[in-house]
Amino acid sequence: MIYFNNVSKIYDKDGVALEDVNLTINAGEFVSIVGHSGAGKTTLVKMILADERPTAGTVFYESINVNKIKNQDLTKLRRRIGVVFQDFKLLPNKTAYENIAFAMEAAGKTDEEISTDVPHVLELVDLGDKISHFPYQLSGGEKQRLAIARAIINQPELIIADEPTGNLDPINTYEVVQILKKINDLGTTIILTTHNQGVIESVGKRVITLERGKVVRDDKDGKYVI
Repeated sequence: MIYFNNVSKIYDKDGVALEDVNLTINAGEFVSIVGHSGAGKTTLVKMILADERPTAGTVFYESINVNKIKNQDLTKLRRRIGVVFQDFKLLPNKTAYENIAFAMEAAGKTDEEISTDVPHVLELVDLGDKISHFPYQLSGGEKQRLAIARAIINQPELIIADEPTGNLDPINTYEVVQILKKINDLGTTIILTTHNQGVIESVGKRVITLERGKVVRDDKDGKYVI
């Protein structure tokens, strides 16, 4: 599904974000990308979204060379990917329902589809009773679950969760991880970046470890060794 072929990203002579990265992520996998701050985790996922372009090497999303994708095709690619951020990025003046409906409207969905699908996805993330709440009325964990609902509403093939538990307490962290696992069980590929060892252990899936921009480990069974 996703292929990194000898990918490097160099900002200047002292700013090597990624160095000669080779990896493959298959459809349906749950892959955690771990490493200390500055290891290259966020740069790597930005490559998939074409938010960053490699200095050298190639990134493929299926048969698409992400390096060379044209601007008019970039929106199509990104609609196949849902993104969950550490700081939620919710619309503060819209309710939970409206935050998700807005994402559906942007994708051209009908009012009927919106009225049917939004309550369903809120139930999936255990927020069915918060449908009319604004973000300021939600806890940190509820905000992140709402962000996940927004990311999956248009049924993307891939979810990128970039440090989604970084601002959460252990209980809310556990709940968010369980929801991501549930989404993966339904067939969606998950890429999770984190530095939280507890998260890795609770997922129990493949772990790719970055150190100073290099892949130093690729474990199939959820090991976090730094």
